[in-house]
Amino acid sequence: METYTLRDGLKLPKVGFGTYKLNGAHGVSVIDSAIDQGYRLLDTAFNYENEGAVGEAVQRSSVPRSELIISSKLPGRHHDYHEAIDTIQESLYRAHLDYYDLCLIHWPNPKEDHYVEAWQALIDAQKFGLIRSIGVSNFLPEHLDRLEKETGVVPVINQVELHPYFNQEEQRKYDQDHGILTQAWSPIGRASEMLQNETLKKIAAKYNKNVGQLILRWEVQLGTLPIPKSSTPSRQKGNIDIFDFTIKDEDMATINSLSSKDGRLKDQDPSYYQEF
Repeated sequence: METYTLRDGLKLPKVGFGTYKLNGAHGVSVIDSAIDQGYRLLDTAFNYENEGAVGEAVQRSSVPRSELIISSKLPGRHHDYHEAIDTIQESLYRAHLDYYDLCLIHWPNPKEDHYVEAWQALIDAQKFGLIRSIGVSNFLPEHLDRLEKETGVVPVINQVELHPYFNQEEQRKYDQDHGILTQAWSPIGRASEMLQNETLKKIAAKYNKNVGQLILRWEVQLGTLPIPKSSTPSRQKGNIDIFDFTIKDEDMATINSLSSKDGRLKDQDPSYYQEF
C-alpha cells in the first residue's frame, strides 16, 4: 500500500476503510475481514455508534495496534470545549483504545458557531496524548481560515464528500495550498447508480479494472484519500488493488467532466447543513 505523509509526519495509507453502519457482531466480522485484506486505516465516528465494533476488531486482529490507523469524529452536539474533551475520552473508552491516530470535527455546524471551541478541544486533546493527529470533516475554506486565524493551528486533514459527480476541485486546491490532505467520503457516490455509468464503464474496461477500482484510482491520482466501504471480502480486496495501473491524463479529464457544482448526493452543503 502506498502512503501519504501528513504535515505533522503521520503516514496514512492512500486508501482507507469506511465503517459507517457496520455495527455489532456483523460489523466486527466485516472490519476484521478488511484488516485481513490489507486495510490499515479504519474510519469511524462517535455518531456511527460503532466505535466499540471497531475497537473489538482491533483487539481480535493479529495486526499490531501500532500498525493500524484508527480515526474517529467529534459530533456537533458536543462542540462545547469541556463536552468535547469528555466525548473524546468516552469515545476511546467505547473503543477500548488508549489513543486515536486521527480525530476530526465531523461538521462545522456554522449556525451554532462552536466549531472553533471544538477545534481548541482537539488541540488540547492532542497535547494530552489522546490523539496523534487532528483534522476536520466537511469544512469549507471560510471555516478553515477562521481556525487558523483564531487558534494558529491548521488541520492536517479535511474529509469531504468527493466522487466523480462532485470532484471538489476548488476545495482540493485550497487544501493542497494549505498543507491539508483531502480525504474522500462517499468516494463511489451512490454505487448502485455510479457503477453503471457508461462513460466510467468504458474507461474502466481500457484498464481491465471495474468501475469502483477506476474511481478509487482516479481519486488517488487527484491526491486524495478515499475511504470506501464494502462488506464483501472480494470487493474489499479489489478496492485496494488499484496501484498497478495509471489513468491517462485524457481519461482523468473525462472523469472530471462528470462533475457538477450541484453534484452533492444529499445537498449537504457545509455552509448551512448541520448535523448533531
